[in-house]
Amino acid sequence: MFNPKKLLKSFYFAFRGVFRLLRAEQNMRVHLLASVVVLFLSAYLRIELWQWIVMIMLITMVFILEILNTVFERFTDMLKPRVHGYVAEIKDMMSAAVLISAISSIIVGLLILVPYLLRLS
Repeated sequence: MFNPKKLLKSFYFAFRGVFRLLRAEQNMRVHLLASVVVLFLSAYLRIELWQWIVMIMLITMVFILEILNTVFERFTDMLKPRVHGYVAEIKDMMSAAVLISAISSIIVGLLILVPYLLRLS
């Protein structure tokens, strides 16, 4: 059945993970700063609801991939390259996934925001 103590404990661990990521991972802080800027700009420009949904989904996608990238990096660091030559490739591929998601998010974000910015001038 529902156990409020277990629920609070799981939230505690989840937020602890978020704060560890923000402390340890520079890219996570960069993504957070970019997200805050985009969200404030979106609010200022009063984008439409469907555009908010797209922006939030893109931001979430980048954060999730950055978290998975960090997990894969730490996990493969335990294996060390001497265990298997694929360790470096796995890390590079996960970084590529984050990069591709970030670039596509920037492109879609610009497609949404630029028309609003052009109307300001």
